[in-house]
This record gives sequence, C-alpha cells and structure tokens, in this order.
Amino acid sequence: MDAREVNLTFDFCLKVGELLLSSGAGAADVTATMRALARHLGLRSADVDITFTNLEMAYQESPDMVPVFATRQVKQRAIDYEDLTRVDHLVRAVLRDDVDLKDARSELARIISTGHGRHRWAVTAGLAVMAAGVAVQLGGAGPVVVLAALAATVIDRLQLVMGRRRVPVFYQQIAGAGVASLLAVCVAVPFDLEVSTAITANIIVLLAGLGFMGALQDALTGFYITAGARITEVILSTAGIIAGVSGGISVARACGLHLPEIVPAAVDLSSVSRALFGAAVGAAAFAYVSYGPLRSLLPIAVIAALAEGVTLGFPDEFAGTWAVAAAAFFVGLVSYWVSGRLRVPPLVIVVPAVVPLLPGLSIYRGLTLLTGRGDEGTSPGLLAMFTAASIAVALASGVILGEYVAQPLHRGTRRLESRLAGPRLVGPINPTIGRRSRRQRARREARRAAESAMVD
Repeated sequence: MDAREVNLTFDFCLKVGELLLSSGAGAADVTATMRALARHLGLRSADVDITFTNLEMAYQESPDMVPVFATRQVKQRAIDYEDLTRVDHLVRAVLRDDVDLKDARSELARIISTGHGRHRWAVTAGLAVMAAGVAVQLGGAGPVVVLAALAATVIDRLQLVMGRRRVPVFYQQIAGAGVASLLAVCVAVPFDLEVSTAITANIIVLLAGLGFMGALQDALTGFYITAGARITEVILSTAGIIAGVSGGISVARACGLHLPEIVPAAVDLSSVSRALFGAAVGAAAFAYVSYGPLRSLLPIAVIAALAEGVTLGFPDEFAGTWAVAAAAFFVGLVSYWVSGRLRVPPLVIVVPAVVPLLPGLSIYRGLTLLTGRGDEGTSPGLLAMFTAASIAVALASGVILGEYVAQPLHRGTRRLESRLAGPRLVGPINPTIGRRSRRQRARREARRAAESAMVD
C-alpha cells in the first residue's frame, strides 16, 4: 500500500472509532472494530489504542520501514443510536466487500454531516413521556404523572440552554435536579401530592443518559484507564443529581414550604400491570429520544416490561440487587437475538431496556434520610446510597454476562482479539466475516477491467 492509501485508511478507521466512542460504545468494541477494518483494508498489523478522549493508530509494514502514526480526539459525547446503527451497517458492508474504501469514506461523511429526522421539540416530548412512564411504573396518580412530565420538559429545555453556553455537565445535572425537586415540591405540597414519585421519575431521567454501561464494560474487558475516566464522569454526574435534589429540598424548606412526612420507598407497586406498562413506555421513550430506529421501539418496550416482571416476580429474600441483576441478565441474553433480527447493535437494545431498572428510588431514599433532621437517618441513608451503587453495577454486569452467554465466541475472533475478553455490544461478532484474500480481490478487479474493456 502506498502512503496515500494508508493515510486514507487511517482517517476512515479513526472517524469510525470516534463516532462509536462518542455514542457510548465500549473501548473494546471500538478497538475491535477499528482493527477489523484496518486488517480488511490491508493494514494487517495496525495497532489501535484508546484512552477515553483520544484514539491512536500506528502501522509499520516491516522493521526497516518508517512507522506511520495518526491520532484523533473525541470532542463531544452524545447518545445517538441512529448514527451508531448506520455506522455499524457501514462497517459490515466494508467487511463484506460490498463497498470499497472510497465509497465507504463518502458514506461516512454523509452520516456525520446529515442531521436527524426528529425535531428537537420531539426529543423534549419524548423525555416528558419517559418521565410519565416511570411515574406510572412507580404507582403515581394522574396529577403526579403530569407533574413528572412537566418537570422533565423544564429540565430538558434548561439543560439545552446551558449546553449551548458550554456549561459543564456537572452543573447541568445540579440545575436539572434542583429545578425538578423545587417544581415538584412547590406544586405537590399545596395539592397534597406524592412528592417522592415525581422527583424519583426525574432522577431516573437524569441517570438514563450516563454511560455506566460502557464504563463497566471497559473495566471488565481490560481498558482500565478508559473505565476509570468513564466511571469518574458517571460519579460526577450522579453527584450533581444528588446535590441538585438535596439543594432543591433544602431551598423549599428555607422558603417556608412545610414538606409532608416523606416515608422512604413509599411507592405503590401493587399493580403489576401498571408497573409493566410504565416500564415499557419509559424504555421506548428513552430509545426514541436517543434517536433509536423506530423499528426497535416496540421490541425494547416488550423486553423492558419482561425485565420489570422478572424483578417483581423475585421472592422477597432476593429482592433488590439480585432481582435487578437477574433482570439485566435476561435483557443481555435476549437482546443479542433481537438485535440480529432488527439489524441494530445490541447496545441500542440493552441500554433503553434497563432504564426503568435504574436506582432512582434508592438515591431518593438515601437523600430523604441524609437530609432529614437528626442523626437517626444517617446510617440508613448511607445504606440506601450504597444500594443504589450496587444496583448500577448489577445492571451493567448482568447485561454483559447475558451477552457472554448469548454470543458465540468464534475461533477467528479469539485469535484477532486476544486482548479483548468481552462480548460485543457494537460491531460484527466475527471481525473476519467476509474477508477475502488479495488474490481474490485482484481477480475480481481484473474481471471488471476486462468487462469494461469489452464495453469500450
């Protein structure tokens, strides 16, 4: 390969990796995808290294040749399952030799430059529906469901304005959680509504966009630097939510709003049908606001409802973390087969499906106990916060274990990815799929040239 072709291959692989990493894919998936592309396009010994915000590729054809090195930075992060799916299809097309490097670069440029078919106001409406679905799941009455949807709308518009002014995400989370708690308290107290349900629903809305799935996947697959950076990002964002909720409640008390006695976990989950319906609506709405393909919304809703049924069906002795882990395992196990039928990456299925299981209620329990008067709630409050952390770990680890069981580990995959010890949530399971030798490609090109000569 000449220097120009090597540079074009590097540029294509790095742009694909940047888009996958910025959309929430794990470092192992991004590395394997970039290696598969480089290998298929002729760079058989290319090295790939990823450190959260930086992607690097290096290639040396032989020891006596000058090595080639290229790097690219991830400038922004946003969950975008539409672009993720389109890039995944493009990668598979390249590995099947359906498109060459030139056409693949043109298609990737179209994916990056093309906007979304959904208006921004539709995303805001989707977040409102998501909050309403979670409130229904938690047993909220009609006015509480409307209040949760209204608070989610205000949060989204506020964070959109702050994002345009380049305010860090930590402060956006504080502002969003504070507004949600203040609005819920100011409206719920005069009308004697259930404050905890409305606030918990919006905590889950704020938690849904965090990349805890990719963080734990990186930790389990050996990318500890990237995992540490992502976990730090998740912890900071969660701390912003905690600070915002507790600050909003404190401001409400300082303004003279006498809160009713809040009993932690005072939610009504007696109606199983309501819980299943709310979980389905919340999961499908999150997939919609994440620009997931429309064909995936109904399967995601069904999987989320079944996962919620798994948690509700567990006996009391195993309720909590183990029930959530079992539900997450079910999601990971089923999503591999469903994603293959829908032609979407498994990540598009698993993340929205586990959104209704996020530990928003445990976080709210801990806050109500820790911000209460006296020291009698300190220990139970800390226990509730640790429970929230364990539920988050159980969700991610359960999903990944389900993918381990569901995905076949091909021998060729193990040879190519000796460093990667995890299932694939993005990209083809077997990176060598459709690979053809140089002799076969040379024969095909010669045949095409002969046909063109005959036409001329």
